[in-house]
Amino acid sequence: MDLNVLCLATYFKGERFMRQAAEEGARVYLLTVAKLLERPWPRDVLADVFAMRDGADIGETTRTVSYLARNIRFDRIVALDDFDVETAASLREHLRIPGMGDTTARHFRDKLAMRVKAREEGIAVPEFVHVLNYDALRDFMRRVPAPWMNKPRSEASAAGITKVTSEEQLWDLVAKQGDRQSFFLLEQYVPGDVYHVDSIVSERAVMFSEVHRCRTPPFEVAHGGGVFATTTIERGSADERALRELNARTLACMNLVRGVSHVEFIKSRADGKFYMLECAARVGGAHIADMVEAATGINLWAEWAKIEVAGGKAPYALPEARREYGGLIMTLARDERPDTSAFDAPEVVFRTPEKNHLGLVLRSPRYERIQELLGDYLEKVKPLVATLPALDKPAS
Repeated sequence: MDLNVLCLATYFKGERFMRQAAEEGARVYLLTVAKLLERPWPRDVLADVFAMRDGADIGETTRTVSYLARNIRFDRIVALDDFDVETAASLREHLRIPGMGDTTARHFRDKLAMRVKAREEGIAVPEFVHVLNYDALRDFMRRVPAPWMNKPRSEASAAGITKVTSEEQLWDLVAKQGDRQSFFLLEQYVPGDVYHVDSIVSERAVMFSEVHRCRTPPFEVAHGGGVFATTTIERGSADERALRELNARTLACMNLVRGVSHVEFIKSRADGKFYMLECAARVGGAHIADMVEAATGINLWAEWAKIEVAGGKAPYALPEARREYGGLIMTLARDERPDTSAFDAPEVVFRTPEKNHLGLVLRSPRYERIQELLGDYLEKVKPLVATLPALDKPAS
């Protein structure tokens, strides 16, 4: 196969994607940033590795990739992290390479664009308003009771979100945002349980999806410190069926042609309805892919690579999947290498290798066993947890 794949990575991730793409016969190139150049990338399967200076903007990146393209004909450009999605789309547009372009990428990176699109297609989202026109903001605050969530349009997950409890606080925040205020939206605060659906899509068809529920909403973890935990929800339940259908509708309206996705929903405590919160064209972070693989045997990175290399020219066949249950615990740890010997159940199938992190992936054929272990382990992990101020960007 004479196919060149350029992977963009501003975080250290995606090894399995790169290995699988090479196994599929592609020549794989990596463009990362200088501070990550010495990380253990899978150089044994990479045709070459390039690095941008830290902080390079889209113009500099475009000029660099265009220079490389003088001697390498790139057939695919793949964003391995959420923060690379817009860059990859812009490069595809500039070099006229097939794949997701600027407009579609907006639906997976711009929280305002994805909400506008979802609402147009009849998918429920919390009430929201663009932080742009002051009369529109005043009308929103009259109609929608506080608290509200002030969200940056192009960050990932809960990064940069501020909970606003009064009109006075909102105007103070808007003033501080200055000329950047139009890069934010104001949204109704909806108390409830947060779910995420992680999917594989080929030619607009959802070939695989797994539904999970977070034990603590990601906003509370990111801004209050603590432990991120999530589990496969009960298979065959009404919530699972509803979220699979809602996830498929969401991805169709956002026009995801092929790849992977991570879509977040919240189930309102007030009315029991599901509302879409976030729609991303990426593998879920914080070792969610390892949890999915534990429960099903399906590796999201590897299957994405197969679909990306094929480019719609060959039918995709999903490997046979298990129907077990997975659980994930992830937190910052006080020690560089925390002692995890107390977490000794045979259901523990993965321990995170990152320094100053404690992460565990659980696997069981029984839903109840995963819930039992998570309850026990979330108590045991508390003395090992470190908390840091909320980051402007998640350390994914």
